[in-house]
Amino acid sequence: MTAPGGRRLVVEADGGSRGNPGPAGYGAVVMDAVTGEVLAETAEFLGTCTNNVAEYRGLIAGLRAAHALAPDAAVRVRMDSKLVVEQMSGRWKIKHPDMRPLATEARGVFPAGAVSYEWIPRERNKHADRLANEAMDAGRRGETWRPRDGAGQRGPVAEEPAPETPAVGWGRADEPATTFLLLRHGETALTPEKRFSGSGGSDPSLTDTGLRQAEAAAAALAARGGIAGVVSSPLARCRETAEAVAVRLGLEIRFDDHLRETDFGAWEGLTFAEVQERFGADLDTWLATPGEAAPTGGESFTAVARRAAVARDKAIARYAGRTVLVVSHVTPIKSLLCLALGAPPASMFRLELSPAAVSEIAYWPDGATSVRRVNDTAHLAGPAV
Repeated sequence: MTAPGGRRLVVEADGGSRGNPGPAGYGAVVMDAVTGEVLAETAEFLGTCTNNVAEYRGLIAGLRAAHALAPDAAVRVRMDSKLVVEQMSGRWKIKHPDMRPLATEARGVFPAGAVSYEWIPRERNKHADRLANEAMDAGRRGETWRPRDGAGQRGPVAEEPAPETPAVGWGRADEPATTFLLLRHGETALTPEKRFSGSGGSDPSLTDTGLRQAEAAAAALAARGGIAGVVSSPLARCRETAEAVAVRLGLEIRFDDHLRETDFGAWEGLTFAEVQERFGADLDTWLATPGEAAPTGGESFTAVARRAAVARDKAIARYAGRTVLVVSHVTPIKSLLCLALGAPPASMFRLELSPAAVSEIAYWPDGATSVRRVNDTAHLAGPAV
C-alpha cells in the first residue's frame, strides 16, 4: 500500500468503558511511520456506552486526525481490539446494529485501500490506552480532556477538519434511522437586536417571548411523541429551552459542551454594523472564507463543525434507531445540516434559522443522511408568541 504523496502514518487507537456499558472514552495517537514522531493526539469522554462503541469512536477520531494531517497518506491502524480489526479488515461480519454505522463512518474517512489494520497486544497500545483513560478521568471530574504540553505531546496540528462526504442511499427498510430533531433556543435580549451572541459572551437567558417560544415548541414536540432523549448545549438559553421540553416529556437532559455556540471573540455582543466599523478587515475575511477565518479572537465555522460532529456521533451511538431532541444554537445546527447535505461552509450564510425553530435529519445505519425539514416554525404561529 503506497500513498500518492509518499506519506505514511500510523494510527494507534483505543477505547474503554468502565462498566460496559458505563462511563466511556477513547484515545488515539497519530505518528509518522518512518520516524515514529507523534504528530497528533486526540481523546474524548463519551458519556455512557459500551467498550465496542468506544473502540470504534477511537478509530474514527484517529483516522480523522490523520486525514487532517495528510489526506493522501497511507495509514496503518494498530489496535488491541480484535473485533474492530477483524471487522474493519472484512474478515468478520458486523452483526450488531450499533457497530454498522460506526464502521461505515470509519471507512469513509480515507479512500478505499488507503488504510490497513493490525491487531497488537494491549501492552503495545499503552499510549492510546493512556489517552482514553485520561479522557474518562476528565469526564468523571466534569472536565474536557486537553492534550498535554511537552515534547511529542500535542493535539492535531491542522485547524480545519476534513470535509465530510455524506453517504448516498435509501437506507435499509428493516433498520430504522436515528432521527435528530434540532431545536434552536428561544429568543434572548440580544436576538431582536441581531447581536453576535456566542459562547464567550454574557450567556443571556431567555426573554419572556423566548420562554413562550420554548413552551410552544415543547407542546408541539410532546404532541409528536416518540422522543427517546434530550441533548442540549449547557448555555443558559439552551438549557432553559431544553428544560421546557424535558418536563413535558418526562426525560432528563444530557448536556454536551460540543453543542455550544461559536465563540465570536471580540465580536460578542456587537451588531454587524459595529463589527464592520471596528473590525472591518477581519469581517471581510470571515465573509469571504467562512470555513477558514474566525471572528477576531474567536472560533471558525469549521472548528464548530468539528465539535458538532463529535456531538452528533455520540448521540447516534446512544440513540441508534430512535429519535433524539438536540437543543443548540444557530451555528452548530447549521453545521449539522451542512454536513448532512455535503454543503460547503459558505452555505451557512444562506440558511435561515429562527428562534425555537425545528429542523430534522435522519441518519441511516448504512451511512446515508436525509434532511427532512429546516427552520420549521409552524408551532409558533398565533398571538401568544
